[in-house]
Amino acid sequence: MTEHDSTTGGYPRRAGLIQRYTAGQRTNHWIIAISFVLLALSGLALFHPAMFWLTNLFGGGPWTRILHPFVGVFMFLCFALFAARMWRHNKMDARDREWLKRGRDVLNNREDRLPEVGRYNGGQKLLYYVLIICMIGLLLSGIVIWRQYFSFYFPITVIRAASVVHAVCGLVMICAIIVHIYAGIWVKGSVGAMMRGTVTWGWAWKHHRAWFRAVRKEPLGK
Repeated sequence: MTEHDSTTGGYPRRAGLIQRYTAGQRTNHWIIAISFVLLALSGLALFHPAMFWLTNLFGGGPWTRILHPFVGVFMFLCFALFAARMWRHNKMDARDREWLKRGRDVLNNREDRLPEVGRYNGGQKLLYYVLIICMIGLLLSGIVIWRQYFSFYFPITVIRAASVVHAVCGLVMICAIIVHIYAGIWVKGSVGAMMRGTVTWGWAWKHHRAWFRAVRKEPLGK
């Protein structure tokens, strides 16, 4: 097979790998993921009596109340580091807005009709900003309702409002992560990229062509 033999939109399937995530980025991602699961389960346990049985996973109600905010702060710090590193890759541009407008083509896997995107597409960037907003909302509202250390500084009306904000942000974030997981499974190779750190040339060309060109230092539209 020559360098230009291909079935992936005119570009070679030549055996080659591109680094998508460093070891540090992958480690940070999975720490955030594990922390999120712990927070989602403990948060649901504290949210409604029907789910209080989930506190057994954390050693009972008191331990759940103790651990939940501390794990939350830990996840926020890890996420802030991850988000800061990814900031320059998640700036929206015209191609991303056009990608978002073509949702039907995205859902029907008609990638030949989509604009070339960079390291992340419009959907991933939108998720990035949703998570940032939710994380900030959870942190600020969580501090207000953290009874052990901060809640006595605030009037009851503020605490009640913060409780609502905390619940809403938590629900939105759970839904967003479910979409994130589904998309990662749907786009074959995405989960493997976060496990191994690399993707094939064919994967990069198919899903993030502008990023592939930038990595390979090729002109757009070639």
